[in-house]
Amino acid sequence: MDQGFPGQHTTTTVTTTTTTIQPNVRFDPSYMRTLPGILKILQVILNFLGFICITVSIYSSHSRGGWFNTVAMGGFWFTGVLLVLYLFHIVEKFSKIPWLKIELIFCSIWTIFYLLAASLAADYGRIAESFAVAAFFGFCAMVAYGYDAWLKFIAVRSGALAQGQHMPKQVTTVTSPAY
Repeated sequence: MDQGFPGQHTTTTVTTTTTTIQPNVRFDPSYMRTLPGILKILQVILNFLGFICITVSIYSSHSRGGWFNTVAMGGFWFTGVLLVLYLFHIVEKFSKIPWLKIELIFCSIWTIFYLLAASLAADYGRIAESFAVAAFFGFCAMVAYGYDAWLKFIAVRSGALAQGQHMPKQVTTVTSPAY
């Protein structure tokens, strides 16, 4: 019986995670086919459609219309800029910024804003049909922002990156005693 095995050998397995980030700016249209990309495109479209519905109404100067358009245009511009930042991997270039937390906060606030704005527009929809249609787009946007906030919450909790990858690497080392 060999006295040197297994008591004289040590096996160590270490799992490390490396973060892969490409800091160069480049256009990546494949982002539009991912769930976050589709959500951003949907949000931009819903914001714009709701804004148009209120704007074409003769009651657009009413405070409810002004609030709805403020929410719609705020969402349109913020989400549109984020979409461009992701499409050109600028988010990846500035990976030190907590993008997911920023998006989580924004999407959460915009979910509440759209709940209020769409509810007010729906109530005014009995007077102006365009407000009722805007309310529909507003409630759809509320759901889109709420779902996006949920996805961002899960991503922040798991320590995910906004763009880039965590690559797990496993290293196994076997050490033998020197004879």
